[in-house]
Amino acid sequence: MTELSDDGTLIFLPVRLNNQPVIMGGLTADEMWATLAISAGSGLVIGILAAILTHIWALIIATAMLFAILGLTLSSRFLRRWKRGRPDTWLYRQMQLSVARYLPTWNKAHLITRTGAWTCRRTGAQ
Repeated sequence: MTELSDDGTLIFLPVRLNNQPVIMGGLTADEMWATLAISAGSGLVIGILAAILTHIWALIIATAMLFAILGLTLSSRFLRRWKRGRPDTWLYRQMQLSVARYLPTWNKAHLITRTGAWTCRRTGAQ
């Protein structure tokens, strides 16, 4: 049963209600699909090159599937280690920070990327 206070609001709200569930080896659905697209896409390109060289056209699909499986296996291990003990949005904020630092024209989040000491000084009254 749900516990309600006198004014009709809930007393207990789950903390992780809106978090994405982990579905495969420590990856959420978005991370899994992004990893699958990148690794299968790179396998597709390498498979096309291998098929042109060897004239075995089944290599296109075989290398795409092999790279997809390999990519999911490796990325689930690495991402699980990187994300352990950190907040849920840590990975996405790190990606935003990398884009802001190295591709400043794509910095849609307007993150502050200044390095150095910050000071607060009073200015003289005029």
